[in-house]
Amino acid sequence: MEMLWEIVGWAGAAAMLSAFMAVSMCWIKAGKGFQTVNLFGSCAFIINGTIHGAWPSVATNVAWFLISAIAFLRMRSKEPAAANGPEVTEIPDAGIQIAIGNPHGAPSAPRLGSSVC
Repeated sequence: MEMLWEIVGWAGAAAMLSAFMAVSMCWIKAGKGFQTVNLFGSCAFIINGTIHGAWPSVATNVAWFLISAIAFLRMRSKEPAAANGPEVTEIPDAGIQIAIGNPHGAPSAPRLGSSVC
């Protein structure tokens, strides 16, 4: 049984490091898949750390799990705003239309804390 918990811990480590590298190298975006891997990896580390009594690791990974879970739930609740192009608003009685967002579909400048990929 001890070997099973070691495999779980190493699988969690491999999953989290692979996802982090993929996002950092711009191979994938930090979306639902990335958060799912973080949820799996943090659970694996929580189990492994509990078996070994590594309480700082358990506490860190409980926090990691909560952060990933909240991010995942927020992603599920939001619909992509730019998926259908810019939102067009017409001003009544003026014959004017205003495009809100990026009208050409090109990437916008990165926001603070966002990826530069």
